[in-house]
Amino acid sequence: MARPQIAFATPRGLPRVRDLGQRVVVLDIAFAAGTGGASYERTTRPFIEALGERLAMWIDHHDHKMHALYAGDRRFVLRTKAQHGACPELVVPELVERAGPVDTICCHTDFDGLCSAAKWIRGGTEPYPGADADARAIDTRMGTPSPLAATLDRALRARPRDNGLRGLIVRFLSDGASDRGLLRSIEEAADELRPREEAARAIAESYEVGGDVAYVSVPEERIPYDKTLLLLLGQERARISVVADPSTVTAAARFDSGVDLLELLELEGGMPTVVSVGTERLQDVLSRLGYRRDAP
Repeated sequence: MARPQIAFATPRGLPRVRDLGQRVVVLDIAFAAGTGGASYERTTRPFIEALGERLAMWIDHHDHKMHALYAGDRRFVLRTKAQHGACPELVVPELVERAGPVDTICCHTDFDGLCSAAKWIRGGTEPYPGADADARAIDTRMGTPSPLAATLDRALRARPRDNGLRGLIVRFLSDGASDRGLLRSIEEAADELRPREEAARAIAESYEVGGDVAYVSVPEERIPYDKTLLLLLGQERARISVVADPSTVTAAARFDSGVDLLELLELEGGMPTVVSVGTERLQDVLSRLGYRRDAP
């Protein structure tokens, strides 16, 4: 049987429905959270309605108030981040069997989404022992992923727009994560992250702490940098880290912090502990989070 085609997507960047196959499964794609001009009403709902009966299943683990609308539809397996720290653990043989044959997998672009796609291709079995736990460690940034998962994650962060690399990783994982030739190519991509990590560490020296917030503004000349690492370095200084660069404002807290950024910033959905909004909301974000110093 031919493998499904893979369509890579984000909550704000969904593919054109006409480019997808006749039966589609959506994995690890959150309902749009009302940021960056995207919302459930403008982005997610039209996509769902355009797919219609072609949608075989939608599995996701991000919070959203509109999940309740689909509680009676068995095609939708929608949980919260607190219930499931990562999506692959939701992709089980029973759901793959219930959905039946699909010819397109639409998945998120991070390790969590790609691992979910590979697990679906494998009928709901892990690409390698411990893959579900690795996805949880990476998506929550809690615990330590295996060296293999860390390499895949670093490769994706090094090339955040490379669909060819994403496809290579799905192939590697769906084949059982044993092809050394494919792994060498992924390792080469991971090595490219080092300059971005060094840039993040340099930027982190400029963090300013006010209240529960560590805030840093990233000048354009410092880009590219590894935002994930920069946010984690901020969380070493305060409960919440806020990174503002010329394109976005991102706030993050530890998965076990008890912080609900969606509630604090009045967003529709997404991850309670990591959110991104437009730069026009910088002062509002700092104010709502209790940053007590004057932002630059």
